[in-house]
Amino acid sequence: MPEPIRILVADDHLIIRQGLRLILETEAGFELVGEAADGAEALERCAELHPQVVLMDLRMPGMDGLTAIERLHAGQPEIAVVILTTFNEDDLMLRGLRAGAKGYLLKDTDRETLFHTLRAAARGETLLQPEILARLLAHGGTARGGSAGPESELSEREGEVLQAVGRGERSKEIAVRLGISERTVKAHLASIYNKLGVDSRAAAIAVAAQKGLLKNE
Repeated sequence: MPEPIRILVADDHLIIRQGLRLILETEAGFELVGEAADGAEALERCAELHPQVVLMDLRMPGMDGLTAIERLHAGQPEIAVVILTTFNEDDLMLRGLRAGAKGYLLKDTDRETLFHTLRAAARGETLLQPEILARLLAHGGTARGGSAGPESELSEREGEVLQAVGRGERSKEIAVRLGISERTVKAHLASIYNKLGVDSRAAAIAVAAQKGLLKNE
């Protein structure tokens, strides 16, 4: 059997950490290797325990989750971060995704969505729930700034790839639908990242949503 996915939970509420521990202990394929009550402790635990995925609350005393995500992405980019927070923090959500988080989960999410998102993050994929994408798109509609700048130079094909990424499609799915190779999709993604000034799918979605580049289809 494959090794379980190593998870660390960072949240200042003990009841949240205990609840997630109980959920993860009942599902094969996951191992909760550590907990943290703030961002600084999360960084320390990550350095010690080397989890594959961190479930990170954004609002914590001391060092907040956003700062921890930025530092973790800079120091240990191989560790995937999934934001775990409440529903009324659109701006923080966008900033967290831009900082390098792989996904975003609500604290009232169901078990299967939690497991699916953790598995995707461990594979290095970005997975955003449809309702989260909808909020990103709605938030982007009121974002300041127009389409001027490097992002306005996206080619037509890059625009198609970006829309597909916004719908949560994987590289293989994009390649099949557009009739191009997966290698070409990855080349387009690299160009998109460069033009948007990001280094991940989640960050590209966040920036594109803020700039109104994604269509709410």
